[in-house]
Amino acid sequence: MNPCSIILLLSLASLSAVSGRFISHKAQVLIYNDLAPGTDLIVHCKSSNDDLGVQHVAYGNDFEFHFRPDFWGTTLFHCTMTFNGATHRFDIYVQERDEDICYHCVWKVRPGGPCLIANREICHSWRSPQA
Repeated sequence: MNPCSIILLLSLASLSAVSGRFISHKAQVLIYNDLAPGTDLIVHCKSSNDDLGVQHVAYGNDFEFHFRPDFWGTTLFHCTMTFNGATHRFDIYVQERDEDICYHCVWKVRPGGPCLIANREICHSWRSPQA
């Protein structure tokens, strides 16, 4: 390896150590339908780069996706979730909020809002869909 390559590698390692954002893992998000027996959940998740399409999740089932969070700490996936004739919006993965809590983020979707299952349940209320 030539000296320039070694200096570049050391510089990158130093930068990632200082920033605390050496992202080498993939994050996973699992969305579990915990609404009520017979209640279907329609999920549509997007980021600024990816559209995961519309997913039909029957009660007791889940939808899972994975991705690599960005170096800058700005990865965001938001989802619209429709059930019982109402549509709700929720930011299902916010890197700044979630990266220190979970790599495999399990969300139970309930009538009052989604709950992150981590060391403890962290429940959120629904947001209205953006126009």
